[in-house]
Amino acid sequence: MKVLSNPDRLLLLCELSQGERRVGELETLCDIAQPTLSQQLGVLRDEGLVATRREGKHIHYRIDSPQALAVMGVLYDQFCK
Repeated sequence: MKVLSNPDRLLLLCELSQGERRVGELETLCDIAQPTLSQQLGVLRDEGLVATRREGKHIHYRIDSPQALAVMGVLYDQFCK
């Protein structure tokens, strides 16, 4: 839950709860500058909440924790729709 206390990370997980996204998509959707985006995605990766997949030059992120996905599903339904 401590990881979710950061607004940028919470917003990223909210977007990822709707499906896999490329880094560029996350940057646009969340309006987070590239350096901050990379830092926050790194924290989420280090905590085991997200996983990556490379496709050519693009890196795709997805939520990799069933528990985090369940929490984000509830939060998305209540606050993000």
